[in-house]
Amino acid sequence: MPYEATSYTLNLLSEDNVKKNVLPYYDLEKSEVTQVKFKDTEKQRAVYKVSHEGKNYCLKKIYFHLEDLLFVYSAIEWLYRNDVKVPRILPTKDGGRFVCYEDMLFILTPWIDGEKCSYDNIQNVLDASTNLSDIHRRTESFVPIEGSSNREEFEDIYASLSKHFQQLLICSNNAFKYGDKFSKLFLQFFDVNLLLAQISMDISATINNSNLKKCLCHLDYVNKNIIFDNYGNIWTIDFDKCKLDYRIHDISYFFRRLLKRDNTKWDLELTINCLKLYEEKNPLTLDEFKALIVYLAFPQKFWKISRDYYNNINKCNKNSFVTLLNKTCAKSDFQLQFIRGLISYVEDRFQVKLL
Repeated sequence: MPYEATSYTLNLLSEDNVKKNVLPYYDLEKSEVTQVKFKDTEKQRAVYKVSHEGKNYCLKKIYFHLEDLLFVYSAIEWLYRNDVKVPRILPTKDGGRFVCYEDMLFILTPWIDGEKCSYDNIQNVLDASTNLSDIHRRTESFVPIEGSSNREEFEDIYASLSKHFQQLLICSNNAFKYGDKFSKLFLQFFDVNLLLAQISMDISATINNSNLKKCLCHLDYVNKNIIFDNYGNIWTIDFDKCKLDYRIHDISYFFRRLLKRDNTKWDLELTINCLKLYEEKNPLTLDEFKALIVYLAFPQKFWKISRDYYNNINKCNKNSFVTLLNKTCAKSDFQLQFIRGLISYVEDRFQVKLL
């Protein structure tokens, strides 16, 4: 089980305690230690910058089981040996790859100096697309080391979407039932979001899953985990969520984060340019393009905000939910226009009719 947070464990995770009880395993007890991240949630984690004799390291308290750590270690090593720039998990002085302190697991990697990928820098985004293609292409035959957990996803897209679609319809019934400020806003934008959801449903029903390629997927491939160093090299960090999955899931997650922003909101030209770079050495199948459309078409935030609101209607901050929904709905028309453009691009590319 992941370690449960208490005031005792919070004290154990202080910089002094980590320096005293973890870093000696790396002969780094005389280092300067700075905690740069701490999340006291169910998946408690902590990150420290360790500086020693002109070199910097990243020490992480991880939140998952040893078997998962072996999988993550396998993924990082595989990528490193296939010329993808990743910070390797460094050995302890006894040759181990982790430290266990008070039932908590710690790993050490080099600290990557550089700037995180800027979504406002188009070249950064294009380079990130090429890098993701390299990761996927070089891990099609990836096999984790013995003792690793069985980290696999391979979600049935249509089945998952059907569940979400039904929840969206339930939210519609609740909106008519309650008729409050949130519900009126929900109904005002329901038609465009229902159309997006219906497009997603209709196309997902035609996907042949056997044409969705599998590989190692990062599954948190967002700008904070894509680092450009001082020499222009691109590094991928934080493989905590990585799994064997359909590569289109990884691609879609990358685009969702990019396209929901105000400055790059549902930018079709940028998306197509990224896809063309991805495909230079790693072409996508028609069914993968269908899956991409499905992921990007479904009004995920509209669905999630509405579901959470009606599930907690008697104890939530209603004004906050109204603000969230209003912000999301402001982009719904742009999303629909984008999806229609992407459908046209795929239909022209493969000479097929999707709807």
